Amino acid sequence: MDSQSSPTRAGQVAQQLALQNKVDLILTTSTPETTNPVAAQCEKQGTPCLSTVVPWESWYAGLGGNPVAPTKTFTYCTMFFFGLKEFQGAFVPMWNRVPNNKTVACMYPNDSDGTAFREGFEPLIKASNYKVVDGGAYADGTTDFASMITEFKSKNCEIYSNAPLPPDFNTFWKQASQQGWKPKLATVAKVLLFPDDTKALGNLVVNIATDAWWGPFMPHTSSLTGQSASALASAYQAATGNEWVQSIGSSYALFEVAKEAFGAVSDPHDKKDVANALHNVNYTGMCGPINFAGGPAPGVGIIPPVGVQWKKSTGQFPLEMQVVDNSLNKGVKIQASLEPTNA
Repeated sequence: MDSQSSPTRAGQVAQQLALQNKVDLILTTSTPETTNPVAAQCEKQGTPCLSTVVPWESWYAGLGGNPVAPTKTFTYCTMFFFGLKEFQGAFVPMWNRVPNNKTVACMYPNDSDGTAFREGFEPLIKASNYKVVDGGAYADGTTDFASMITEFKSKNCEIYSNAPLPPDFNTFWKQASQQGWKPKLATVAKVLLFPDDTKALGNLVVNIATDAWWGPFMPHTSSLTGQSASALASAYQAATGNEWVQSIGSSYALFEVAKEAFGAVSDPHDKKDVANALHNVNYTGMCGPINFAGGPAPGVGIIPPVGVQWKKSTGQFPLEMQVVDNSLNKGVKIQASLEPTNA
């Protein structure tokens, strides 16, 4: 089912799948706007649900939990990805390697991810001995960021952190360039995760850093076939003619986890047994080790990201994502030197 990037539709189709189609398990991916309403419906209707590609704090809070004191267990819902501590672990080491004045411009919208970053990531920025300059909780779809950019310029912010919707970032970043604000290092979350995201910005995207949870550089293999991450990415490119995307790995892992859960129960139609099996999945596959009983909250599995930058490519595609920091995942090889986004 396609959520069409609508939280309302995501909840509606999840309800349909649970009540009309009577599915045994729902898999959902990509941002709180999709995963949270799906998970909420599943918890309400008693249908097992597995989510990914959403910061765990955003997912957990969206279901009614408290990420600061994450003791609540959701009966039917689990997820794997990472959270704000991992963003700190991926981004701050890159900040520390670029000489700067330790002042961070924060662009966080008034939505689920923005709230999670404002409440959870800004304290981690301060704990890393950086100063926070918050541009304000703007509305998704904002088209004029002049006042925010003026604030960042006046405070001489040399590091940039964000968690916006892609169109909002494209607008902001172009306006920032036009108004002469060019931070030494831009580290972005939620945007520029996929090659298509880079097209609207052209050369402005070069050396912007972000997080990567999967790619051909990951030393992981499928728990289903033994295929390597590199081979899976190559097969995708050969079949489609398009550059690999991170969501290949996380979507693949959804089905690996489903297989683990269904294989652990005698009756795949027993929803409580399947949900309990999901909470106890502990395996290694396309996204590396995932353990739902060993995460920061009940039912949460963590996959550690690496720091990457978009670089000009000499290969088939104009830009490529290259690993520049492996602080959280030493098994991944560094591919390129970390360079300032703006000199």
